[in-house]
Amino acid sequence: MVQRYSRKQMSSKWSLQAKYQAWLDVELAVVKSWNELGLIPDDDATEILENASFNVDEIDEIEQVTKHDLIAFTTSVSKSLGAESRWFHYGLTSSDTIDTAVALQMRDSLKLIIQDVKILMDSVKLRAKEHENTIMVGRSHGIHGEPITFGLALCVWYDELKRHKKNLSQTLKVIAVGKISGAMGSFAHAPLELEEITCKNLDLDFALVSNQVIQRDRYARLASSLALLASSIEKFAVQIRHWQRTEVYECEENFEKGQKGSSAMPHKRNPILSENITGLARMIRSYSIPAMENVALWHERDISHSSTERFWLPDSFITSDFMLNRFNDLISNLKVFPKNMKKNLNLTGGLVFSQRILLELPLKGFSREEAYKIVQRNALKVWESLQNGEPCENVRGEPLYFQHLLNDTELTKALNKEELKACFSYDYYKKNIPKIFARVFKDEE
Repeated sequence: MVQRYSRKQMSSKWSLQAKYQAWLDVELAVVKSWNELGLIPDDDATEILENASFNVDEIDEIEQVTKHDLIAFTTSVSKSLGAESRWFHYGLTSSDTIDTAVALQMRDSLKLIIQDVKILMDSVKLRAKEHENTIMVGRSHGIHGEPITFGLALCVWYDELKRHKKNLSQTLKVIAVGKISGAMGSFAHAPLELEEITCKNLDLDFALVSNQVIQRDRYARLASSLALLASSIEKFAVQIRHWQRTEVYECEENFEKGQKGSSAMPHKRNPILSENITGLARMIRSYSIPAMENVALWHERDISHSSTERFWLPDSFITSDFMLNRFNDLISNLKVFPKNMKKNLNLTGGLVFSQRILLELPLKGFSREEAYKIVQRNALKVWESLQNGEPCENVRGEPLYFQHLLNDTELTKALNKEELKACFSYDYYKKNIPKIFARVFKDEE
């Protein structure tokens, strides 16, 4: 059964309501801290903590006049309070509230992404084990290389996702950081303890030092981590797009009842999910550029970063979540065609076994150079035959390459027919697959 992601849950974390609620959470945490430090009286603190609220529409109306969103927010909240409102936002600058609140949003959103990756890893692992011994051809430069298994290809994906999970977990620690250090970061109007207590209560680390903002290298780390993840998912999707090509047809995206592939060609079954993922990955990667450019702000701060973050932060999280959801559905429902894999493996008439022969001849006394000449000259004969449309095997089922090698007297002086035939075994290429799987999945059981 395919595990589902909560896309609405991710989107809700970046709504206006969620944004202002995060601001309020930070402000109330500061009120608690001031109260603990003895500045705000207990009665006033209680009134604020119990009654402080905001109205999104009202904030929008006030901002039309103030042209400052944080002031519009504090004004709206103050209307829900009495005289105790004098303590609300006391000693803070806008970035204390905003950056610390964004840290809460990024933290909670990245936890969802990490969970998404874990779900995807489970799906890839399941399909990898299902096809641990499903033989197929491995390709380099798009050209047939040697036999591998489909499970091995998916095992590589799993290991890559495991690295992303680790990187994202490390990134989580980098971004889950708040600051309550004041306008220029000098703590002129509040003690360091205010920041430490507030961040602890919000389950955030605190910046050891800051100016007016949280330093944007942290945000750039996040954008880069999501871009790297997207690039890997695209890599997997591009592989599936190749496997689904008509000439290959080793795998296919699930084609649901009633689905249509083309308005003009009713037969079409296109890899639309994989292609969509490729496009989404391009968008997610693009967000890493403004995030990196935001690192260089003027002096203690400017707001050139602010406008870009209103776009790339929610979009990168929501798009990443959607992309992971889509790919999880894709891999979970992917149709695999082992017979076509086997058919394609035989297209080159046994050339995929060339290295096996190359390594056998030195054991019989040939130099590597001599062995390479023998193996290659017979391989070239096969290519010529294939170019002329000759069959890949004879009526006895013997691969074309085997036939040419068997007619090479220099080779047959060292290898008899049975020894040569043994070199054309697929089992040879599967013998260490279980060990590879054990190594990759040893910490995941």
